[in-house]
Amino acid sequence: MTVSLSKGQTVSLKKESGGTLTHVRMGLGWDAVKKKGFFGGSKSQSIDLDASAVLYDAGGAVLDQVWFRQLKSKDGSVQHTGDNRTGAGEGDDESIVVYLDRLHPDVATIVFLVNSFTGQDFSQIENAFCRLVDETNGQEIARYELSSMGNHTAQVMAKVARDGAGWSMTAIGATAHGRTFKDLLPAVQPHV
Repeated sequence: MTVSLSKGQTVSLKKESGGTLTHVRMGLGWDAVKKKGFFGGSKSQSIDLDASAVLYDAGGAVLDQVWFRQLKSKDGSVQHTGDNRTGAGEGDDESIVVYLDRLHPDVATIVFLVNSFTGQDFSQIENAFCRLVDETNGQEIARYELSSMGNHTAQVMAKVARDGAGWSMTAIGATAHGRTFKDLLPAVQPHV
């Protein structure tokens, strides 16, 4: 059963059958807004959104990052599936796979970010979402709609944090400006 999250809402990542999730995927999907053509038709555009994950310790220090220039965390527990530069296609355009049971014990929080590498703002993007999927059975656990008109070029999407013996996901949805995760680190800090 999918939980549709609103900004600030948290959902536990415990399995319905008991226990905690061990293998999840954060999927990001989007479409470019069709522009009106000169003769009344519509024209497609390409927008290069990038999904990134930043791994933090309990004190808020960055331990590692996964993005289109570093597709795996140092320990291999977090993996980016590759860069989609257009948003074309159905479903998830970019994904980051996380093996929660393999994360280094110092990792307390993983923050997921989305930014427009090519600099277009979110007023040019529609149908944007992030979702968390249980990779052991393909079931969508939670979904957060990202589409919000505005002149921001990035969003702090969501975080997955240790919650006792398990994990929880919180939808953040904070707008920001930047072309890579490095530009967004100051905007992330209040959410760690």
